[in-house]
Amino acid sequence: MPARRKYSLVRSRRRPKRRPRTAAQRRVLVQRTAILVALGALAAVVLGLAFAGSPSRLANGVRIAGVDVGGQTARQARTTLERRSAELAAVPVTFLVGSRTWRLEPRHLGIRVDWGAAVDTVRRQGEGFGPLRGLRRLDLRFFGADVAPPTQVYDAALQRKLDEIAAAVNVPRREATIVLHGLTPTIVPSRTGHILDRHAAAATIVRALASLKRDPVGLPIEVDTPKVNVNDLRVPQAQVRTALASSLHLTLGATRWNLRPPRIARILQLPADGRPDLRISGASASKWFTALARRVDRPAKNADWAIGSTGAVRVIPDRPGYVLDVPRSATAVLQAALVTEPTLRSAKLIVERVDADRTTAEAKAMNIKGLVASYQTFYGGEANRIHNVQVVARLVDKHVIAPGETFSFNGTTGARTADKGFREAPVIINGELKTGLGGGVCQVSTTVFNAAYEAGLPIVSRTNHALYISHYPQGRDATVNYPDTDLKFTNDTGHYLLLRTWVGSSSLTVALYGTPVHRRVVSNVAPLVDTGPPPVKKVPDPALAAGQMVVEESGSPSRSTSVERKVYDADGKLLYDTTFYSSYRGEVRVIRVGTEPKPTETTTTTGTTTTTTTKTTTKTTTAPRP
Repeated sequence: MPARRKYSLVRSRRRPKRRPRTAAQRRVLVQRTAILVALGALAAVVLGLAFAGSPSRLANGVRIAGVDVGGQTARQARTTLERRSAELAAVPVTFLVGSRTWRLEPRHLGIRVDWGAAVDTVRRQGEGFGPLRGLRRLDLRFFGADVAPPTQVYDAALQRKLDEIAAAVNVPRREATIVLHGLTPTIVPSRTGHILDRHAAAATIVRALASLKRDPVGLPIEVDTPKVNVNDLRVPQAQVRTALASSLHLTLGATRWNLRPPRIARILQLPADGRPDLRISGASASKWFTALARRVDRPAKNADWAIGSTGAVRVIPDRPGYVLDVPRSATAVLQAALVTEPTLRSAKLIVERVDADRTTAEAKAMNIKGLVASYQTFYGGEANRIHNVQVVARLVDKHVIAPGETFSFNGTTGARTADKGFREAPVIINGELKTGLGGGVCQVSTTVFNAAYEAGLPIVSRTNHALYISHYPQGRDATVNYPDTDLKFTNDTGHYLLLRTWVGSSSLTVALYGTPVHRRVVSNVAPLVDTGPPPVKKVPDPALAAGQMVVEESGSPSRSTSVERKVYDADGKLLYDTTFYSSYRGEVRVIRVGTEPKPTETTTTTGTTTTTTTKTTTKTTTAPRP
């Protein structure tokens, strides 16, 4: 039997390689493409010419304010629009928001439409070279166009109408909240809000009133969805029930406070305004914690110095303070309030330690051991002056002057104001004794100056009074006036100085304590010399006869003096040789001068005239101490 051949059902054939196009073939392809493009352009031109129409007429398919003006001339279109507008001028447009309606006429909002400008806009859309114009008009024929005319509106009237509509339709969003009925928490459900979209509504109203249609128009409303709903407050509601179920206790060391449910309810801030959590916060909580802090807080006390009867100085240790940490304590109270077991409902108040500004170690390092120098002056006068002396003495008392530091009286005391307790009292102003706020301050500045003087410290700034005051040491007074006239001296001892004041019933003592360097001060006081007569001030007095004079105030002459101070160190070396010059104005001599005509007596029997003699009376007054 002859052998059979087997043939594969799949015949493999090698794909012939694509041969590159020749230059001739490429030229043919380019020619064909150019022909197709030319035919397409020709077809477009023919089509454009077919629909080009007359340039004097508006394109078909064009509407202005909803009215078809296609095929009309510009004049015809404008006439059509103006006539239609006049017909609808008194026809209102109904605007809708849900079931609420508002009927408005164009005149209500001062609507003015420029129909001519709208027609010009449409006309320009249909102009141009014939084929191109035709293509544009073909697009308008199939797809159409509605042109909104330029419109003016009286904005104030529009805004008032929007206010009216918004007031009627706006429903604010309400978040789900928890309210208390007694001590029982109840959830108030949320509510979706509906708010007039004012910007879009304004555009809608103007567009509708400018339109030549009177179909009802709906106004846009924004939906305001709540962020917190009832389900979000189920857990906080249960927490409120727990918080108000029983009392809780606050502790601080051995001190204990009992917080009852009504009080807890007042300081508990329930979920509100889109906030679902429970807090100890709000105005009531702030007020309660402020009152609690007054009972808890303890201010830090600086290390101080005690002066013994013998002048020995010892350091009084500092005492740290603490203040209530309100945020952390509020958190602790809330955590305790959420505990269900009554016996475990307790919170520890949290306080922060406040260190003293001057510690015991720092005070000891200042090495203030004993008295360096002191001075005492005596005073009297009215109660307000004595009060001012006491006030300013407290302001400078216990002031520490570092080595190399320059003490400033004004810088230490600040302005003399009623808020600081200063009162009206006699004071020298422009060389005259008057009443002013802070009278008596110079008693303290003079005493401080003399303490620094006796300590042998360099005096940087010192000014004598305008008038001579006899109860101050001659040539060693020191006036101050905030902020320009100051008393300053420098601590050049190399050690800290402590300034102390003691106010008695009639005397003031100022002392400087530190490390005694045993300086010796020698003073030489020059005589008090009159440099001029007192200025005279004459005051007319109708109660006195003409020519009669009464000295109301005797005044005093201007004077000058100087004080030389030599300062020696412990070894006898001269450190400073300074002369302090003082020049005082004269106090005004006040004389009352009579203005009443003086009487004259004439007798005819003897032929003589009797005249009166002018009398001068001197009245001496004592001025109060400045």
